[in-house]
Formats: sequence, C-alpha cells, structure tokens
Amino acid sequence: MTNRQRQELDEQGWVVLPDAMGDDLLRNLRNRILALFDEEGDRAGTEFKTEEHARRLANLVDKGEEFRRAIALPAVLEAVRHVLGPAIKLSSLNARSADPHTDVGQPLHVDMGALPDAGGYWVCNTIWMLDDFTADNGPTRMIPGSHRSGHRPQDSLADPLQPHPDEVFLTGPAGSIAIMNAHVWHGGTANSTAASRLAMHAFYCRRDKPQQQYQKALLRPETQAVLDPRLRDLLALDDAANDAMSATAVTRSGFMK
Repeated sequence: MTNRQRQELDEQGWVVLPDAMGDDLLRNLRNRILALFDEEGDRAGTEFKTEEHARRLANLVDKGEEFRRAIALPAVLEAVRHVLGPAIKLSSLNARSADPHTDVGQPLHVDMGALPDAGGYWVCNTIWMLDDFTADNGPTRMIPGSHRSGHRPQDSLADPLQPHPDEVFLTGPAGSIAIMNAHVWHGGTANSTAASRLAMHAFYCRRDKPQQQYQKALLRPETQAVLDPRLRDLLALDDAANDAMSATAVTRSGFMK
C-alpha cells in the first residue's frame, strides 16, 4: 500500500485497491461462483445463512483453488495486517449476489457486533467487487471514522436502517477490492437496478479471536490434505488455541454486503 492508502484506511476506515484481482482471477472467481449457485440451488449458503433478496454462498475455501489463491493475495494480507497487526487468520469466505429490483437494505452494523478491545481492532473484512459497484445497485454504505467511536450503531442510533447524514457509498469497478476495518458502521443498500450485483467477502480476524466459521470443521479432509503450510496457518488448521475457541462456538451470525 501507499502512504496515502494507509492514511485512508486509518482515518476513514476503508480503502479501495483498484484492479487488485487481475483479469484472470476476477474471471475465475466470477465463473466459479456463478457455477456454484447453479450446482447448490436451494442449498446455497446454508453452511452460514440464507437471506431474502440475495443469493449467498459459504465455505468457499473448500470449493475451488481460485478461492484459496484469493485469501492469500499479498496485497490483501498486507492491508489486513495494517488493521489487525501481524497475527491474523481467515474467519470466513462467502459470496453474496444482491437481487435486482429490491427496496430493502441492511441496517448499519459492525461485523460480529465487535468493538475494539485492549488489543485494538480485531475484525477486518474485504469486499471483492466481482461486478461494478454503482450508486444504485446495492453498494455498501459506510460511515467514515466510525471505527474510532467505541460504539455500535444499534446502541447509538434510533433506527440503524435509516439513512445516516455522514454515509458514503462504496463504489468501484469490477476487479477492485475494498479493505474495511470491520468496526466501521456499514450496511448493504437496496439494488434498484435490473441486474444482480455480485461480491465475495474474505473476512479476517485477529489470531486470539474465534473464527466466524470454524474452518477446520468445514473443510473436507481431501481439501485440507492439499493445503501448503502457509494456507494451513492462515486457516488456523494446526492451531490448538483456535480449536479450543472455535470447536465449541456456535457459527456466528452476521451480515454480508
């Protein structure tokens, strides 16, 4: 990252890395996700959650080499570590396609209901724009600087569904990746266009926190067997402390944008 990008991430709470995927990875991710929607049908997303007005997929690390390549993209890990520090792990990897012609968005929220603790920030989300994000096709709305408030929107606002006077829409061309301090107040908006809007969400957390989706329990043995040491570490597959935190935890609910 440039110094300007680090400053944006620190001060407003997110930064957009333009053309960060490259044409091949963008195409491969998009094609594989669309194929999975067809393959999984009504089961799509059920490892995590389903949602009205959107199609979801979950547990993507288990479903293709392109996903395993994506979670370890150096530019993404550099930015995530800028937010969380050096000790990180993947918390979940999901996709969401916002349906066309919707009129309902999401309330402002912070991911996993998380507030910074004595160790600082502990959740960081990355939004992979597999379609263009425009002002009217369901972009994420963000409240600049809200990651420093020490409060959650549901504790501070009368109605987190309502527009916020400081909100900014996250927009950008397909192939861009937004790195978001997930303590920022944010929420998906309605897609008023005639086309769906597709994104992938690689969600990371600090090493001392439980994963949103316990990767060791989700990944098939044949998937785990082909992972190199770097990916095993990123997924915390050989981390006894992660096992103790996550094995007994209920899969955590949350929003994808």
